Amino acid sequence: MSAVFLPFDLDAVTPEEDAPAPDRVLAGDPRFTTWLVEARDGDTLFAGVWQATPGKWRISYDEWEFCSILSGRSVVTGADGVARELKPGDSFVLRPGFSGTWEVLETTRKLFVIRLYP
Repeated sequence: MSAVFLPFDLDAVTPEEDAPAPDRVLAGDPRFTTWLVEARDGDTLFAGVWQATPGKWRISYDEWEFCSILSGRSVVTGADGVARELKPGDSFVLRPGFSGTWEVLETTRKLFVIRLYP
């Protein structure tokens, strides 16, 4: 395989287990699994797959993130109160400065690309 073509082969990646900080959790006991497929540019650019179990927590973004929902259902609600239900096939960008809540209604899996800003 070419050094410039990287397939998202989750079997070749060791998943990382995590959870939101306890002070951010609003409901349930959400757990995260992340398959980090690529980290570049001095660890400021990341791509992979993320999965979360049901629960609700506060989110706040300093980074830019592209997401595409693969499975499950979630609701992301901005600080402005606008709620967006997410389902398989939905793609979106969360820009720096976005804050609100993420609620997983059914275990959700998404593709992501994140750009951190120094």
